[in-house]
Amino acid sequence: RNRCQRLGLNGNARNLFLTGNPDSYRNFFAKGLRCLLDVPHTSGQEVNRNVHHSSGRFLSQSSQPLGEKIPSLLISSVGQPPRHFPAWNIQINGCFHTSPSLQAAPVPLFWIIVKPAQKLFAIILGRSIRNWWKALPPNKRELFKESARKNKWKILLGVSSLGVVFVMFYFTHLEETPITGRARLLVFGKEHFRELSQMEYDMWMEQFKNQMLPETDARYQVVERVVGHLSESNKDVPQVSALKWVIHVVDEPGVNAFVLPNGQVFVFTGLLDAVSDIHQLSFILGHEIAHAVLEHAAEKASLVHFLDFLSLIFLTMIWAICPRDSLAVVGQWIQSKLQEFMFDRPYSRTLEAEADKVGLQFAAKACVDVRASSVFWQQMELAETIQGQPKLPEWLSTHPSHENRAEHLDRLIPEALKIRESCNCPSLSGPDPRLIFRLNMQHLLESSKGRKPPNSTKQDPSKPKLDFPHT
Repeated sequence: RNRCQRLGLNGNARNLFLTGNPDSYRNFFAKGLRCLLDVPHTSGQEVNRNVHHSSGRFLSQSSQPLGEKIPSLLISSVGQPPRHFPAWNIQINGCFHTSPSLQAAPVPLFWIIVKPAQKLFAIILGRSIRNWWKALPPNKRELFKESARKNKWKILLGVSSLGVVFVMFYFTHLEETPITGRARLLVFGKEHFRELSQMEYDMWMEQFKNQMLPETDARYQVVERVVGHLSESNKDVPQVSALKWVIHVVDEPGVNAFVLPNGQVFVFTGLLDAVSDIHQLSFILGHEIAHAVLEHAAEKASLVHFLDFLSLIFLTMIWAICPRDSLAVVGQWIQSKLQEFMFDRPYSRTLEAEADKVGLQFAAKACVDVRASSVFWQQMELAETIQGQPKLPEWLSTHPSHENRAEHLDRLIPEALKIRESCNCPSLSGPDPRLIFRLNMQHLLESSKGRKPPNSTKQDPSKPKLDFPHT
């Protein structure tokens, strides 16, 4: 109770999300779903960028009841019967991502234009140094080497001074991450990304202008309720209350969702095919909101820009040292891959794990059954396994693997349950959804061993038919 008072939460408002009567439950789904998360139909390792809905409206900051605890998510269009959307019925190519691809490294427009010119200048400079050295007569080369040996301490001092400048720049641009308090490099201001968010909005709106669901659609309305409740339950967080959350639902089979830095929320209808209940949907939306609240777009852009600037020095050296252009091209490619796999991708996975942690806290304060969070990623892992999708090593991806993600969430769930309890949320009734999922898996394995296909020559073993009891 003390913790929630410190967070500025109201017990009644927190209890509204998952409490109520059967009538409110039916009314909730009668009003429908509006999807915020987009998991591409290919469910690829890279996330689709931000999509905005021009007819989207700001979410009201009200804690309107969303219905009582919902065992399964029923998603239907207006005038159509509801359907179940278990995760294993979707087609997945690659890994699920809930961050937009442009969000991985958005930079101010000026640097977008200048960056290729910087690399071109480094290449020309390095190549000019190499040609100058080749053109020197042997005696002048020896004189130059001798001069370098005599002035080696001056050269070392100059290089060290340059290194000190970079170190000072890094530490003078460190800021504290909201909520988590983690120190991070932040070069670009929020205003840069808000301007770019508008540009992204225009771009994606043009692409998906004929696929945006209206506000009267049931799916739109459910997502609107979920995002509205998450923002109301976490209004004590200044970064949450400062943004106006706008819902956009795209009629697209991809399993994807993302939130722009200015609070524009985008969900593909394919995400609704992947979630099993309202709790999973709430966690995923909480994860996407956490990306915006933690300013991960600006942080990732700052790191990429800093590393790119440092890499110009190595790029110049590569083109100066390599005897032929072909070797310099290979060296440049190796350098870019080393930067990508040693810095960029591991850092992206760190940001995803942080968004999972904060998103789980957001969901806990909204009285969501946080135990369902890890089940979602287990379902995604199962769907990929059933469809025979190749599993890439985690170090090749910008996101944690589904398996590691589920394990990470399982470690965070006990703390999230304490937060939920401290916020006067209603007690969780029924069995643990993680246990239900494991029992379903065990039942599937046992039944598959005892069944023999009537005509094994006509059955495709890579696409088994599943009939799981819905959680």
